[in-house]
Amino acid sequence: MLYNQDLLNELNVLARYHLESLQEGIKVHKDAAPEVVSATARLFHKGLVDHEDGGYLTHLGVEVAEKVQSILTILCTENN
Repeated sequence: MLYNQDLLNELNVLARYHLESLQEGIKVHKDAAPEVVSATARLFHKGLVDHEDGGYLTHLGVEVAEKVQSILTILCTENN
């Protein structure tokens, strides 16, 4: 299974969360890019965030966001 654009958009939303403070959520406004609004709504329906427009990560959302951000860190680190 390969990543499609919808999944990439969802991963990008999860990458925006600050995992150092789980009491810090995000708010996706209705005038945000349509792909971001849709991705955030899909994350809500998958049980990863607690509101359709973002909000806080659920327990499952925290686990997934940690993995997403770890992957980004590894892939964005250049080997010297």
